[in-house]
Amino acid sequence: MFALLRILIAAVAALVLLAGLFAVVGGGAPMISGFWLMLLGAAGLLAVLFERTRYRSAAAEASGAAPGAAGMDTGAPEPRFRPTEERFIDPTTRRQLRVWIDPASGERRYRPDEEPATTPR
Repeated sequence: MFALLRILIAAVAALVLLAGLFAVVGGGAPMISGFWLMLLGAAGLLAVLFERTRYRSAAAEASGAAPGAAGMDTGAPEPRFRPTEERFIDPTTRRQLRVWIDPASGERRYRPDEEPATTPR
């Protein structure tokens, strides 16, 4: 469903960008209106191109694996990752997540924390 939504947003953004280009080149509308349309269309296209699912590792994103709850990594952590003291409450699932890091590359992963969640101050 989200892939179809991204395609729809990209198509609308491309049409808005083309309408702005036509308004600037073709004349009819004031030139500033065409620039605004071009800016909005370009912003929509960039948002679709650079949007990523929250809390997903680069490896999970590249493999196309289905995301876990709230996009967090599922399964056993790879041995190269070490848990950190950094924890936070995921606003979507209300679960406490712990940040895991690969010391060699700095890559971060987000996994459910086994310890009970505390309320943030």
